[in-house]
Amino acid sequence: MAFEEHTAQRGRVARDGGAATGAAILITEGAEDAGSAGPTGNADRNGHPATPTNAPAPRPATPSAATAPTPVEQGDEAERGDETEQRPDRADRPETAGSGRRRGRRRRRGWRVAAVLTVVAAGGAAATAAALGIADDGEAAGSNAGALPPSTAEVTRQTLTDSRTVDGDLGHGPSTTAVSRLPGTVTALPDTGAEITRGQQLFRVDDQSVTLMYGAMPAYRPLGPGTEGPDVQQLEENLAALGYAGFTVDDTYTGDTADAVARWQEDLGLPGTGRVDLGRVVFAADAVRVDSVTAELGDPVGPGSAVLSYTGIAKAVTVELETSEQRLATAGAEVTVTLPDGATTRGRIDEVSTRIVPGTGPEAQPTTTVEVVVGLPEQRAADAYTLASVDVTFTAAQRPDVLTVPVAALLALAEGGFGVEVVDEAAGTSRYVAVTTGLFADGRVEISGPGIAEGVTVGMPA
Repeated sequence: MAFEEHTAQRGRVARDGGAATGAAILITEGAEDAGSAGPTGNADRNGHPATPTNAPAPRPATPSAATAPTPVEQGDEAERGDETEQRPDRADRPETAGSGRRRGRRRRRGWRVAAVLTVVAAGGAAATAAALGIADDGEAAGSNAGALPPSTAEVTRQTLTDSRTVDGDLGHGPSTTAVSRLPGTVTALPDTGAEITRGQQLFRVDDQSVTLMYGAMPAYRPLGPGTEGPDVQQLEENLAALGYAGFTVDDTYTGDTADAVARWQEDLGLPGTGRVDLGRVVFAADAVRVDSVTAELGDPVGPGSAVLSYTGIAKAVTVELETSEQRLATAGAEVTVTLPDGATTRGRIDEVSTRIVPGTGPEAQPTTTVEVVVGLPEQRAADAYTLASVDVTFTAAQRPDVLTVPVAALLALAEGGFGVEVVDEAAGTSRYVAVTTGLFADGRVEISGPGIAEGVTVGMPA
């Protein structure tokens, strides 16, 4: 097969192979063996393959240790010429299997095995890709004449955005369960929807108040004179915010702290012991809204008994993402929330956490999801809704003013990476160009490479 026939066949493999999955085709350009007949089936009187008169000199391709096929080698005529001068009788000696093997050991690298057919899929689009030998300047060793692609696309300049819109629940964010740490009987409960702030009563056990205070650390021990730690400082910060003074806000519970605690207790109708029993205070990040009430008046409770659940007061959106979509959720990132009436408002990712949901059946496996809480800086935008289903658009990445092509236009290169087939429709030819890929989004990919510019035509599969 002549050189241009190989080139054309390589082009057909890259496009016609689109319907085949997992196929592999190797195309040899040039002579396969220095001891075999050349492309015309003839050899010179020294046994060298005849060079086809219509084949341009091939440009050497960059070798690829990982993916490139083993190069087909051809003999070095100069080297064999020296050998003939030293051993004149070899010119007249017929070729044997043994002599062919010896000569094969002296062959040097010649033309390159052309291509492997593979399948590239990204963003839901599948593209048939040919593994091509690419020269050092980024272009294929030969142009593709006479086998243009069945369809084409233009390189366009645009802003490429990797985004995803998912369903979310508008409410007040995820709820937290408040439990009693004190034994006794429930004697007072708030109403669902009630808003409770620092220093106010959350519920009562044995007719004594359990109070809300702000802080990230949950109560885990009783506090009294001599106790030290961040939970002591958290309590003192709350006492100071409520107007109690006479002590230094630090991490040490001193006698002055005990005096301030006694005054606070007396104001609540509690015995002024100067000590804070475990369970007398519930710490939350901010003011809370009662989401639901679990216990009923008169219920006996003990340590760990659920009493009620609460959320934050501010409106928020809760979204559950698949673990594969976690790249979308970065704390502090901005999102767009579309309300039921079609209006949009900006949101901010406040919390990202992983949830493991147990399976419901006896053999069901647990599932893992990513829970995202989106705060709404503009609370008034959601005033008309207490609970609603909304759309949340996450943007993972954005590349402004870049050159893009359809993902299906990419070809896998033997050296690794990708290329595209640049088409000259006026001349009826094409060439393969190595490209650097960037962001993949919406079925398109950012590319750059030699000769890649806006308006350039590239080949596409059928």
